[in-house]
Amino acid sequence: MRSLLALAAALALLLALPGCPLLGPGLPAAERGRRLAERTGCFACHGPEGTRGSGNPGRLDKTVPEFGDELMMYAKTRDEIRDWIRDGATPAKRASTTWRAERERGTLRMPAFRDRLSPRQIEDLVVFVEVMAGRPEPEDSLARRGLARAAQLGCAGCHGPGGRLARPNPGSLRGFVPPWDGPDFPDLVRNRAEFDEWVERGVSRRFERNALARWLLARGPLRMPAHERVLAPGDLDALWAYVGWLRTVEH
Repeated sequence: MRSLLALAAALALLLALPGCPLLGPGLPAAERGRRLAERTGCFACHGPEGTRGSGNPGRLDKTVPEFGDELMMYAKTRDEIRDWIRDGATPAKRASTTWRAERERGTLRMPAFRDRLSPRQIEDLVVFVEVMAGRPEPEDSLARRGLARAAQLGCAGCHGPGGRLARPNPGSLRGFVPPWDGPDFPDLVRNRAEFDEWVERGVSRRFERNALARWLLARGPLRMPAHERVLAPGDLDALWAYVGWLRTVEH
């Protein structure tokens, strides 16, 4: 009986948490795509998280393309990224006799996943590839500075490029590091003041006052660091501008 009462009390506390982990939605598309890419074997050729393509002797480019700057040479739009994943190449490439001949010379060839993955899984992969390629990018100069400062301050290490992944963080509130464009964000960061607290102190005062929230945050191996002493003037404005842009742009 006591164990049941303790469980009920724990559930009540969880439900009272800011941004209840039991009621929140699942992983965002970019993180689903990242985990799917790992399970599907994409990183065997494209390298860890698509950042370092392996050698591909016989091809003129010598290596498998990575998902960063090299992507523009192969896919300039979201539709073309989808074509590569779904069909193994874009229609223009498949119609090119020169490209087909070069493909045959290569040791490694991009497979078609049309019959292996569902349409939703393919879309998740498309979003992940776009994230790793830094797409889309804000036009506003302050938001662009925020994106650059996020990388310089080490935010991308845990939150992923542009703050858009949800890397595993076992034992933490949700079991992953929350992305800035994810559905959990409004529960974790209600306003600009709370955003500044998370960045400067590593935790908001609202979460700090909740004993169970503190305990859950402390359980995860990845913990939000306090950046107050390393911030430059204007950094918080720039970071907030980037997050605001990220949460309004259509991905």
